[in-house]
Amino acid sequence: MASSQEQFHLNGMHKAGDVVLGGLFEMHFFSVFPDLSFTSEPQQPTCHGFDTPGFRNAMTMAFAIDEINRNSKLLPNVTLGYRFYDNCVKLGIGFRAALSLVSGQDEQFILDETCVGTPSVLGIVGDASSTHSIAISSVLGLYRVPMVSYFATCSCLSNRQKYPSFFRTIPSDAFQVRAMIQILNRFGWTWTGLLISDDDYGLHAARSFQTDYAQSGDGCLAYLEVLPWGNNQAELKRIVDVMRKSTARVVIVFAHESHMINLIEEVVRQNVTGLQWIASEAWIAATMFQTPHLMPYLAGTLGIAIHRGEIPGLREFLLQLRPDHHNNSYGNSMVNLFWEYTFECRFAPPPAGWVEAGGALCTGQEDLEDVETEFLDISNLRPEYNVYKAVYALAYALDDMLQCEPGRGPFSGHSCGDVHTLEPWQLVHYLEKVEFTTSFGDQVSFDENGDALPIYDIMNWLQLPDGRTKLQKVGEIKRSALKGEELTIDEDKIFWNFESKKPPRSVCSENCPPGTRMARKKGQPVCCFHCIPCSEGKISNETDSLECTSCPEDFWSSPQRDHCVPKKTEFLSYNEPLGICLTAISLLGTCICAVVLSIFICHRGTPIVRANNSELSFQILLSLKLCFLCSLLFIGRPRLWTCQLRHAAFGISFVLCVSCILVKTMVVLAVFKASKPGGGSTLKWFGVLQQRGTVMVLTSIQAAICTTWIISASPTPHKNTKYYNDKIVYECIVGSTVGFAVLLGYIGSLAILSFLIAFIARNLPDSFNEAKLITFSMLIFCAVWVAFVPAYISSPGKYADAVEVFAILASSFGLLVALFGPKCYIILLRPERNTKKAIMGRGIRT
Repeated sequence: MASSQEQFHLNGMHKAGDVVLGGLFEMHFFSVFPDLSFTSEPQQPTCHGFDTPGFRNAMTMAFAIDEINRNSKLLPNVTLGYRFYDNCVKLGIGFRAALSLVSGQDEQFILDETCVGTPSVLGIVGDASSTHSIAISSVLGLYRVPMVSYFATCSCLSNRQKYPSFFRTIPSDAFQVRAMIQILNRFGWTWTGLLISDDDYGLHAARSFQTDYAQSGDGCLAYLEVLPWGNNQAELKRIVDVMRKSTARVVIVFAHESHMINLIEEVVRQNVTGLQWIASEAWIAATMFQTPHLMPYLAGTLGIAIHRGEIPGLREFLLQLRPDHHNNSYGNSMVNLFWEYTFECRFAPPPAGWVEAGGALCTGQEDLEDVETEFLDISNLRPEYNVYKAVYALAYALDDMLQCEPGRGPFSGHSCGDVHTLEPWQLVHYLEKVEFTTSFGDQVSFDENGDALPIYDIMNWLQLPDGRTKLQKVGEIKRSALKGEELTIDEDKIFWNFESKKPPRSVCSENCPPGTRMARKKGQPVCCFHCIPCSEGKISNETDSLECTSCPEDFWSSPQRDHCVPKKTEFLSYNEPLGICLTAISLLGTCICAVVLSIFICHRGTPIVRANNSELSFQILLSLKLCFLCSLLFIGRPRLWTCQLRHAAFGISFVLCVSCILVKTMVVLAVFKASKPGGGSTLKWFGVLQQRGTVMVLTSIQAAICTTWIISASPTPHKNTKYYNDKIVYECIVGSTVGFAVLLGYIGSLAILSFLIAFIARNLPDSFNEAKLITFSMLIFCAVWVAFVPAYISSPGKYADAVEVFAILASSFGLLVALFGPKCYIILLRPERNTKKAIMGRGIRT
């Protein structure tokens, strides 16, 4: 085993202690692996591109262990040591480092006074990469070695079946995804693009994002693109071209900064501006992108960042760092590599040609404050703070285990763990229950999946007037047991890289306003839709309604289709022009009847009034007056009494009128027959009493018909919604169509009988004859009512009432003019013909 480990040349640092903790950190950006031909011994991989923030993470672990060792209340009488290695952002190197940590290295250092050897670590802080953590934790989990990551966010790592000993002090991507969706919802961005790295971090984030985004129903992805490894120029050009052509103005990126470098270069090359970038925690704080020439493209970026913390005393600890140039082996080389990178010098012995080229030699006495380095910048401690919490979590778990009382322990036989015989799986038990508060005031604990209490800062890239970029906090999102997930954003502080200085609009389709409904565009995501106006009678009173709802029966949709309004009511009203005209004509007819009646009363003694029973003439005038007045019952809002009375009054009035005309016609015919030899007996059947009785009997039959109709199936007012969708027609339904038909049929029968008798008597001598006038009047009457029937049936709503009123008025005027017009002409204009001699003479001339 030792001979194989000799091949693991790993850059790292170590410090002795009673209990040793391991660490895996990214201290170089790049690595070069030799070709494996399997024909000779492979060379060791080499790392280059020193990562100062990654080294600062490692030094934060060293500081935390030093601080714990100086704390008399935490782990008293136990000294913590550390051993951490550089993984060079390469899985193979990180995996070698993890195996070295848990199995021990060949270099020896003193463990305590009695034992000399290379100890295995009790727990590991790291790895930063989700892919590395998945691979390493899969193996360490078999031996229940605790691994506390400070930067691996893949939601897959929450699976306790696969990773039983994995913990982390950074929230899972599942929470980060939900946080991003809340930000999208906050600004109304429903149409977004998603870019991911081609690794476990990006692929799992994309899967979570798609699932949660679809379940929320609040937005859609315009595109999803996987960023290629390396500088695949053709693929990057295609991806940026998709971004440029898309209508989505918001781009979400789940990728490490190493994946972003080539992408941003292509964005600059194609001059793609006007995008709102949403960054994941992996690159939101990347200083390499916060340069003036990139600000036209990236300024205003919003993103999720690891919660910032403060670590008192860290800067002073970093300033005390000094290289050990007497021990520059691979296992303890990191400080020296940092020193050479920072001061641009080399420790002796320098590489060949270094001094000749003018290179400086490192003394180890250089002052860090004399150079400008981000190593000392502790103003924005985020991954470092997670490292700090991870170390303290292991320390508190160890402290809880060592405070166990013998006989009351959680292990078999109620035993406790011992500092000299500690097993990693024992520490896992206490890690699951650990709970403490940092000096910065943050609570640290792990849930059943090994995840810490989630909290993220919302960050924004503010472009300063001098071209520099400031990473400013504009809000935070956290989850608590009481309030759940809570997002707070100070929108006034956000810098928007747009001319309007406002959040951009990023929607596939604009919101459908009230009065419309959404209809999905065929073959496109649910966020792309047409806004279809609601049909008549339906409304939508909310934005983006899926369906239009029907209005209640007595209501109709407004012109904007956004609310229901009471339907307009329609009936033949006294206030509308048609109702006014019909009312005026009705009253005019009534007045004319009154005038004619007055004329006849004033001239009741003249021959033309007394001829053919003046009493019947007076009755006809009175019945015509009632006919004119009954038409008023058809005007106005229908009520029960008007519905019942209108047809009864109409039927009885007309029967009274037509009965008088019928009797009058029969009298004319009887008088003519009585003037012939042997016809004197005919008149005895047409005396005054018989005439009155006949009129009363005929009218009583109609009254009986009306009474039976009203009692059996009374006409009632009715709200009719069938004629018009947007109107309620108030009308009187007849109740019984048979009753109405019998009423009209009875009137028609009397009118036809009168017409036939008058037609027979039309050529009688003038001295006895009114038959011509009666024939003409009955012709008009019958014509009007024959035309009424189809017109009434085909007329909707109030126009049916208007047709009936018109028929009443037309037939009434026809009777009035035909029967009494000639007589009034003689009475008023030709009084010389209003004598018995003139009337008889007219008959003689004929």
